[in-house]
Amino acid sequence: MLTPKATGAPMRQDTGFLIGSITKIMTTTVVFQQVERGTLDLDAPVVDYLPEFRLAVPGAAEKIQVRHLVTHTSGIDADLFFPDASGRDALKTYVERLGRECGALFEPGECVSYSNGGMIVAGRLLEVVTGQPYHELLERDVFATAGMADACTSAERAILRSTAIGHFPDPATGAVRPTGMFTLPPTWGPAGGTAIGTIAHLLAFGRAHLNDGIGPSGARLLSAESVARMRSVAFDTGTPNTSPVGHGWLVRSLGGTTVLTMSGASPGGVAVLVVVPEHDLVFAAYGNDSRALALHDELLLWLAGLFGPVETPTYAPQTVDLAPYAGTYRSNQLRIDVSVVDGALEEQITYEPHDQVQERIFTGFIGGPLTAPPLRYVPIGKDLFAPAGIPLDGLPPHYLISYHCEAAYRCAGGRMTRRTAV
Repeated sequence: MLTPKATGAPMRQDTGFLIGSITKIMTTTVVFQQVERGTLDLDAPVVDYLPEFRLAVPGAAEKIQVRHLVTHTSGIDADLFFPDASGRDALKTYVERLGRECGALFEPGECVSYSNGGMIVAGRLLEVVTGQPYHELLERDVFATAGMADACTSAERAILRSTAIGHFPDPATGAVRPTGMFTLPPTWGPAGGTAIGTIAHLLAFGRAHLNDGIGPSGARLLSAESVARMRSVAFDTGTPNTSPVGHGWLVRSLGGTTVLTMSGASPGGVAVLVVVPEHDLVFAAYGNDSRALALHDELLLWLAGLFGPVETPTYAPQTVDLAPYAGTYRSNQLRIDVSVVDGALEEQITYEPHDQVQERIFTGFIGGPLTAPPLRYVPIGKDLFAPAGIPLDGLPPHYLISYHCEAAYRCAGGRMTRRTAV
């Protein structure tokens, strides 16, 4: 563990940090606990339990089943939706505002798109069927059972122990500065806005999923059947830039073995949790600089290589008609204008915040304004593109973008945007 240059605070084995989207696996775990207890049915419509759940597209919410929320197949268009509310009604406020401000990207089950909104709705659903606030459920039914008893969900409790914060690099100099934002609003709790733990906590939680649902103390977190179901692939786009999704987990195949993964971005930090069931292995890491994601991926590939050869992808430029891909693609508060320039696709990404609150939270999360120069991509396969001007051998899959359904959708980082009228 290294001492951050900007703060000088030592990183210790018991140092806590915001675990980010790894919380989504925990939210899904609580959903499966309620399925086991008979209070939830994965195949039931969400509105059966949450009648007030609506989206801005009439009739869209009523089609969404509970399973769609935890498999990133709901189509809820709320990936950058950051309402600022706190207290016991934070998730209720989030769901109420969805109906006024957020629509749908696609029909439920039609596609997969990494969904913060889906997990937050799942968190509110859990509150309604149990009568308990989400953070209390998380602490009681996951932290206490999985050997994470001193993990927490608030900055007020985190400050009582050694806690790391994220840092942002200066693009010009590489110098780092500490984040001005630690947690995200409580409305983002079930998606990864507030849970704080240590490496030991993540290892203990991963070990419970490795041990057929039994935590380090011998207490049962989930049934073996639920653990197996969470590992099972629910949707696979068949493109290298998007991992197949299970229930909560992303499911990869590396070194000839199945690898369950989830990374967690936080303001200026990134965590990762990996479970390799066939080899009795759990791997967890945290870096208080978002650039640590590349290091985490390197370590994962090295670990997978211990089990068998890890195939290095090989790509080659191809000649295709680029005109069908040109157009404007949108998702919640994000616009991508795609044009054909000099034999490549040129993309201009624009952030379009709903209001000043949304802008304040999002820019705090990423460390500053979202300003990106136009980027060019070259075709390397059917509906698959890579950044122009960089070596294609061994190119990490998250560098790629893909198009789907006759270029009706663009996918980057596992997230869909939909072609729209300008």
